[in-house]
This record gives sequence, structure tokens and C-alpha cells, in this order.
Amino acid sequence: MSDKPSVLFVCVHNAGRSQMAAGWLAHLAGDAIEVRSAGSAPAETINPVAVRAMAEVGVDITGARPKILTTEAVQDSDAVITMGCGDACPFFPGKRYEDWKLADPAGQGIEAVRPIRDEIRTRVEKLIADLLPA
Repeated sequence: MSDKPSVLFVCVHNAGRSQMAAGWLAHLAGDAIEVRSAGSAPAETINPVAVRAMAEVGVDITGARPKILTTEAVQDSDAVITMGCGDACPFFPGKRYEDWKLADPAGQGIEAVRPIRDEIRTRVEKLIADLLPA
């Protein structure tokens, strides 16, 4: 068992928002927080515009792959952050749940994805401050 907190980011396709959030958390928290992401109906590949938007700020998510949401992933996480996955996410008492209302980057151009990326960073920074008290 690990002492470090773990976070699971969930969106429908696990190709955009949840991957950007996972990328930000890994980038900003290093190995202090365990990072997971998954989707209720994962896409075949990660959104190339999300990859490009993150690359612009020095975060490489090219190695990320969409994964199916499992009950085990939720059970093994201290915090579960959903982004428009509705009721697809299983609920376990004692977990921290947050639903982040974010625009979906699917089908959007880079100009539309940049503000989503930046809002995700702000929310991830707050999450880190909550999970890793100084």
C-alpha cells in the first residue's frame, strides 16, 4: 500500500479532458500523487488537439492511451474527479468525489482547447493544494 494520495480522472472518452488533467497532475505533483484516468466509453486514441495544447505548455501526453473505467480503479483512488461522465461512475462511500464542469474539447480547434487546458490546470493546482498540505 502506498502512503501517497491517488486521483482518478474520468470522462466519457478518456481522450481529452481527463488526459489533460492527468498530464497536469503528473507534471505539477511529480510522483507525490498517483495519477489515473479512465473513460466510461473510451475512444480509440487520445485527442490530437489535446496533445498539441498540452505540448504548447511543455506537458507531453503523447504516451497516454484511453482506458476503460473499472470499479477497481475507483476503489483504489482517494479522489475521483468526473468530467461529464454522468452516472457511469461507480460510487463508493468514503471517497472524495468532484464533478468538474468543463467544455468538451472533442471536435474543437486549438483556440477552443487552450482555455479548457488552462482551466484544468487551475483546478489541478487547487486539488494538489488540498491533497498535499504544506
